[in-house]
Amino acid sequence: MPRPQTGETTMTKALQIAATAFLITAAALKAAPALAEPITPAINVSHVQTADLDLSSRSGQRALDARLAHAASDVCGTASPVDLAGQNADRKCRADVLAKAKDQRDLLLTAAAGRGAVIAITNAR
Repeated sequence: MPRPQTGETTMTKALQIAATAFLITAAALKAAPALAEPITPAINVSHVQTADLDLSSRSGQRALDARLAHAASDVCGTASPVDLAGQNADRKCRADVLAKAKDQRDLLLTAAAGRGAVIAITNAR
């Protein structure tokens, strides 16, 4: 036969519930400022060296384009194969980054002293 609860047992349970509620509330309040801080975008940078390329030749230009594409992939990252939205964002990022680098690339190709320059590929994420 169950023993009837005394006032002391009921009071202990009430204090345990109150203490648990207090701890949960305190934890939530402590976490709130961390969640409220704005996320600053990370700036990823990759430097593309061109000193070893002959940019007056078609093969040198193709090598530069391959390096720029690789650098764009580096700064934009790679989404999981199951994350279609992430893959689309990565594709857009790479296209945007390559469009920004195109001006620097074109200047290098038209400049007679373009040999040895460095192209900085950046992306603020």
